Amino acid sequence: MIKSELVQKLADENPNLFHRDVERIVSIVFGEIAESLARGERVELRGFGAFSVKHRPARIGRNPRSGEPVHIEEKYSPYFKAGKELRDRLNREGRFTPGAAG
Repeated sequence: MIKSELVQKLADENPNLFHRDVERIVSIVFGEIAESLARGERVELRGFGAFSVKHRPARIGRNPRSGEPVHIEEKYSPYFKAGKELRDRLNREGRFTPGAAG
């Protein structure tokens, strides 16, 4: 599912809200999650999962073609850990087929 599909589904389920308002709400929610992560905060959505930031220190890697050492800068990566309810739902319903679209 992409963002526009999420907005459309929410707008369809809430006919009392304008489509543009639903789109703005979704953008604000995603924006707040991103801003919290940028500040180094953890974002937990009970029953769904938690977003956090992982620090990857600088290191020396290797160029796979030449084998030459390459300096890799430190970086921060977003990390998502699924909540128990989400994992249970995926495993209980059994509708998920790896590699299938949709």
